[in-house]
Amino acid sequence: MNRNRYRFRSLWAVPAPPAAVYAALERAEDYPRWWPQVRAATRLPGGTGTITIRSVLPYSLTCTVREIRRDPAAGVLEAALSGDLDGWVRWTVTPGGPGTLARYDQEVHVRKPLLRRLALPARPLFRLNHRLMMRAGRRGLLRRLRAV
Repeated sequence: MNRNRYRFRSLWAVPAPPAAVYAALERAEDYPRWWPQVRAATRLPGGTGTITIRSVLPYSLTCTVREIRRDPAAGVLEAALSGDLDGWVRWTVTPGGPGTLARYDQEVHVRKPLLRRLALPARPLFRLNHRLMMRAGRRGLLRRLRAV
């Protein structure tokens, strides 16, 4: 097991149409408006951008994001990450129940030196930190969609 490698999956049941959920998720530059742990997100020309996140633990992660796939018909948004985290992230938005199921998958290697050194003893805290961030993101998305 590589102690600096993480895989995450989150499933968000969202009582809104898939097109509305996809539209909110594809505008990553708006995430700081509704997702408290996304501190900054900037879209740059050519399908790239930057994002800075910070959850409960006292550290921030900054990554360059490069769009790999944007497919509204399939409900897929996928990007490569580089910087403090190297890897990929994917949203898959599908009809589910009375609304939408938004599935978040991520596989990353941690590059930030302090987090690499703390990988073994702090791994459970890092995973909890991620779960808390995702839970807050779902709540923020629900508020955002109600406001639109």
